[in-house]
Amino acid sequence: MEDRHIGFWDMTATWMGANCQPSSWYIGGVIAAVGLGGALGITLVANPITYLVLMLIGYMGYKIGTTTMGITRVPFGIQGSRLLSVVNAISLVGWGAVANFIAAISMSYLFNSLFGWPYYGEPGDWWVLAIGAVINGVLSLIFVAIGGSRSLAFVEKVMMVGLLILSTWITIKVLGTYSLAQIAAWRPDESVRMPFGAGVDAMAAFSIGWPICAAEYTRYTKNKISSTLAPFIGANLAIYWFALVGTLGVIAVAIQTGTFDPNYSDPSSVATQLGLGWAALIVVIFATVTTNLINIYSGSVSVANIMPKLDMKKIIWIIGVISILVSLIPLIVGSFLDTFMAFLSNYIGLIFPPVMAILVVDYYLIRKGNYQVDKFDQIGGPYWYSGGFNWYAIASWAISIAVYLFLRKINFGINSTGSLLPGFVLSLIIYWVLAKIGVSSKAYQDVNSLRA
Repeated sequence: MEDRHIGFWDMTATWMGANCQPSSWYIGGVIAAVGLGGALGITLVANPITYLVLMLIGYMGYKIGTTTMGITRVPFGIQGSRLLSVVNAISLVGWGAVANFIAAISMSYLFNSLFGWPYYGEPGDWWVLAIGAVINGVLSLIFVAIGGSRSLAFVEKVMMVGLLILSTWITIKVLGTYSLAQIAAWRPDESVRMPFGAGVDAMAAFSIGWPICAAEYTRYTKNKISSTLAPFIGANLAIYWFALVGTLGVIAVAIQTGTFDPNYSDPSSVATQLGLGWAALIVVIFATVTTNLINIYSGSVSVANIMPKLDMKKIIWIIGVISILVSLIPLIVGSFLDTFMAFLSNYIGLIFPPVMAILVVDYYLIRKGNYQVDKFDQIGGPYWYSGGFNWYAIASWAISIAVYLFLRKINFGINSTGSLLPGFVLSLIIYWVLAKIGVSSKAYQDVNSLRA
């Protein structure tokens, strides 16, 4: 209990800080391809749904007192949770790489001003971007290695203030130059227009990456409200504002230049086009560092679930270095936008919605909160199932992934709901049905008698 040091406002600030970040601007700029009205609709629909899941898992962290990956030992089995920990660590390495690259874009504009080096989009920019990604990755590592979880709230608060000032500056700059009527009337060319459902999928995949990290932080909260309402309010408020700022900025640049290029939807390119100067770029750089505190720390916690005897500081350095290396992938692929969208749709949106559906159904509907924490690492115990795997949960996960791939293939909801949210609902149903079958099976009866 002495480690429960996070109150309501600290937790709100932590999750505001999680979304008060350049990536939130970037996703807002990407969905500008739907137009202002469509982007507003996407932001206001997709995020509250995904952050309801954040609330539910946040409460689980508070009640059980362990990490999200630790909680997965119950529905997936002790060995199954280790598989998920690998998958989750990879995703957080990916998010860290995204933050590093966005910071590298900012640094390229700064280095161009200082030394005349090529900036993002100019021929020969690759080595400048590589230097920027490495610098940002090292800064992130230093912060998280020194402070751990207790550094998060303080650093997030400081950078949140800076980002809120910058976002206000951008909003005033845009609306002082173009009227809302002009911005609302703007439409992208058909060649680059994004269907509404595709925008919903992109935003939902972006936001659904956070609930899988919820318990890492809510386990430190002092009460139920701090573990549920605080993350919901903080994450939603930040994404509403920052995604909108990203959308407004990209549309303003498109009106100003007469060209909409989604490859330059990042906040640094937009800020440079709007003439905001060095201050904006520096804030973006340090904001990615604060975001990476969560990415690196959460990724390290996932690895600790696989190898609990490994020193945490060593894990942090390993995760941080891998993130730096992965952030260089867009330089090989040739497009940061393509890499980012592939990461969202082919990894985050594909893998994690069914995992969270299984967690929620198992805790709230199947076991009704009856988790035995003292048995979480007991070989042969109630969460060992068959060889450490609960095959009903694994099967539900696999079936749900196949269903989502099918929905995507037929372009289900391409002009309305998208595929991810309907796929999530189907995942809830699939696991509930299979878990009920499992509970009535002899194998589960044996497990229940052992638990009793």
